[in-house]
Amino acid sequence: MTDATELAKAASGPDVRAGLRAALALRRLAETLEALQVANARRQGWSWQEIAEALEVSKQAVHKKYAGQAAEEG
Repeated sequence: MTDATELAKAASGPDVRAGLRAALALRRLAETLEALQVANARRQGWSWQEIAEALEVSKQAVHKKYAGQAAEEG
């Protein structure tokens, strides 16, 4: 089993403490993956609107969350 699969199993299991810790780890992983892919999209020339549509959020939300990251990389 992969780490993510094990985390998902723990997150849905009967041990509440383990489940909450697994949910936290999965959320952090998802946030990291999203940030990496937003940066990748920007490097490939995607607009903030295109990224927002792919993430099903507003352009303003994605720009607010990641514009500083893009400036640091540029």
